[in-house]
Amino acid sequence: MTHTRTAIVVGGGIAGPVAALALRRAGIEATVHEAYTTTADGVGGALGIAPNGRAALGLVGLDRIGTPMNAIVLQNHKGRTITEIRQPAQFSWRADLYRRLYDLALQQGVEVHHGHELVDVRESGSGIRAVFADGSTSEEADVLIGADGLRSTVRRLIDPQAPEPRYSGLLGFGARVEGAGLPPTGDRMYMAFGRRAFFGYQTFEDGSGVWFANLPYAYRTWQQARQTSNEQWLHRLAEAFAEDTLPALDLLRLTPPEDLITTGPMEDLPHVPHWHRGRMVLVGDSAHATSPSSGQGASLAAESAVELARALRDLPHPQAFAAYEHARRARVERVIAQGARTNSGKAAGPVGRVVRDALLPLFARLATPEKMAWQYDHRISWDAPVAA
Repeated sequence: MTHTRTAIVVGGGIAGPVAALALRRAGIEATVHEAYTTTADGVGGALGIAPNGRAALGLVGLDRIGTPMNAIVLQNHKGRTITEIRQPAQFSWRADLYRRLYDLALQQGVEVHHGHELVDVRESGSGIRAVFADGSTSEEADVLIGADGLRSTVRRLIDPQAPEPRYSGLLGFGARVEGAGLPPTGDRMYMAFGRRAFFGYQTFEDGSGVWFANLPYAYRTWQQARQTSNEQWLHRLAEAFAEDTLPALDLLRLTPPEDLITTGPMEDLPHVPHWHRGRMVLVGDSAHATSPSSGQGASLAAESAVELARALRDLPHPQAFAAYEHARRARVERVIAQGARTNSGKAAGPVGRVVRDALLPLFARLATPEKMAWQYDHRISWDAPVAA
């Protein structure tokens, strides 16, 4: 029988609802508290859900996610194919995944409270309370879980000296387009190292398509990036790809400014020294944010949420937090490091581009399914007991 009966989950994005669903499956009542006053419908760009992530999401009742993307075709700036890497995944929009999880949580009886911006906690020997900006406090719970993202308030409460996110040197953009006018790419995502930016796209049988771009740029916050108009960003992206033999310009022309999604700076957290303190613990991006280039952000968040719930099911919270961190830290930091190496290739300068393009065939030979199995074949055994 679980030692933990109740939990406060701070953050209602992706990791928060998954954590609440996993906790409920473990017999722990969880409520979700979100700072924003409204839901996040329509917010966010594209993401990949790897097989390990699909398996973790399946453990909380979510299946059939997104569109199949079973291979990545890497190209150079001339549109020449360097290699094809078999990497089974699902392509999804963050907004779609968010809505599926949000609805599932409500169906399972999870309470979700909006407009609850966490500012402090009150911890005692018997439990913990969350204090919100409006002066209200939640009911006391046994534990508090920080699923509040890259700029986590819970991370700061656990450790005031916690590191800040690290900027990769890249800004992210993307859009859906209708009438792409390109042959369907099937289950393949094409990705190209352009001379001045990185571009990816996938087109479908109905004529629609999706694209994303990573543009090397001086650091800007998401708010600062949004201060530049979409028309201006589309113009800058067109300039970046003007010398490349890619379909980038065609897809940019088909993108109405109002449909451009600016995801802002691509950042990560290479190492968070403290994942837990007292009755507080971190999950998802608050503990181990990886760059979107890894294709594993949502998948790792789902894995960690499930592992945390298992640990709290089987152990008192101090031992559960330690067992959870022990099970997760090495794996997630390895993925973060790999994503950072990918970013360095996307943001390479003139000399770096020459070296990168020369080494890409070698990288492709190393990125075999067998070499990548440690990422994609990872599975969590829900029924297995968690040892201290």
